[in-house]
Amino acid sequence: MAQEQIRISSDWGEVTATLADNSAADALLEMLPLTIEMRDHLRQEKTGYLPSDLPELPRQRDFGVGTLGLWSSNHFVIYYNSGSVPAPGIIILGQITGDVSIFDRPGNVTVELTRLE
Repeated sequence: MAQEQIRISSDWGEVTATLADNSAADALLEMLPLTIEMRDHLRQEKTGYLPSDLPELPRQRDFGVGTLGLWSSNHFVIYYNSGSVPAPGIIILGQITGDVSIFDRPGNVTVELTRLE
C-alpha cells in the first residue's frame, strides 16, 4: 500500500503528515475525518484520545520532531520535540512533513485530521 498523507489543521496552523505503512496507521486513516481535543504534555507533545482503539504493534521508545505516535491503544500523540518515552513505548503512526513548531506552545488545541486526496 502506498503511504497515505493526512492534513492536521488547527487554529494555530496546518501541517501535512505521511502515515506509516502499518495496520495502526491504516485504522487511523479509516476514522477520518476526525476532530481531537489535545493538551500539552511535558512541553514535548500534544496528546488526545481517539474515538476507538487502534491495533497493537511493536513499540519503540525514541521519537523525533514531528513523529505521530500512539501511546495507549487510543492515545494519539503529536511530538514537537525529540526524546524518548518510558516502556512500553509508542507505536509509530507517521511523520509530519510540515512545520511542527506550530504545536510548540503551552495550552490545549483542537485538531482536525483529514485525508489528503
